[in-house]
Amino acid sequence: MPVIRMNDWPPYSAIDQNRRKCAVEAARLMANAAMTAPNAGGVSQVEATILYGMDEQEQLARKMEELAWQVDGKLISRVFKYEAVMVRESDVVLLLGDFRAKDTPMDAECGFCSGTGNCSFLYEHRPQIHGLIDPTKRSFDTLVDGPLCGVRVHDFGYAVGSALYMANKLMIDARAFWTVGVAAQRLGYCPDSAIQVGVLVAALAKNPYVDVNTDYHVVNLQRLIDANRRLYALYRQAGGDYRVRDPGFEAEKQLRKDTTQTHQEEEE
Repeated sequence: MPVIRMNDWPPYSAIDQNRRKCAVEAARLMANAAMTAPNAGGVSQVEATILYGMDEQEQLARKMEELAWQVDGKLISRVFKYEAVMVRESDVVLLLGDFRAKDTPMDAECGFCSGTGNCSFLYEHRPQIHGLIDPTKRSFDTLVDGPLCGVRVHDFGYAVGSALYMANKLMIDARAFWTVGVAAQRLGYCPDSAIQVGVLVAALAKNPYVDVNTDYHVVNLQRLIDANRRLYALYRQAGGDYRVRDPGFEAEKQLRKDTTQTHQEEEE
């Protein structure tokens, strides 16, 4: 019968890929939980994309770093950089988006979007024809393409929460990040949604989304391992030819000599 071995090291090896497959299956169930979350009106409004793989996650992380430099000098810049590292450390990224928050508001006249007792704020800031918002205008200058229908965004929160609840039931580490969603939107994921959230998922011994040290975009596991590799290569070149002279061998000979002498003194 087949044997399936799992371990998280070395990364992207066969035994690590076996482990990652479990995380991907968990992300599928999390997507189901998000799609079936309660929402006003009972109509579908959530779309999902499951993203995984070294190249795909690296592309997403680099887009986040690109956005970080666009807001350089602000605290949010470092947040983008830190969470880009977490994208690389994750097993899979679950992207969730709401495709009704921009184009088809609830029209409940609740004032949730601006505080006024109707939906005028949203409609006045969107191109429309015959009372319907034109969905073809997709360019915007802000991080999030607002304004958005408050009721739809509120329901979207239930969807994200349902996905995280499923992760909790499956005992897998997961955390929602709006920075990941902002970068994913610019890469074309969940193309119909004006608002997205990225839920990072990992089945690792250490939860990669907590206990984050400062300067995490520079001081993280991947960078530290690479630094050790560099020092290791230099250390190898520092010694002489082991066939002629080996300091370790000389030290071992001296240790054996000292041990023998100690035993002789004890016997005497």
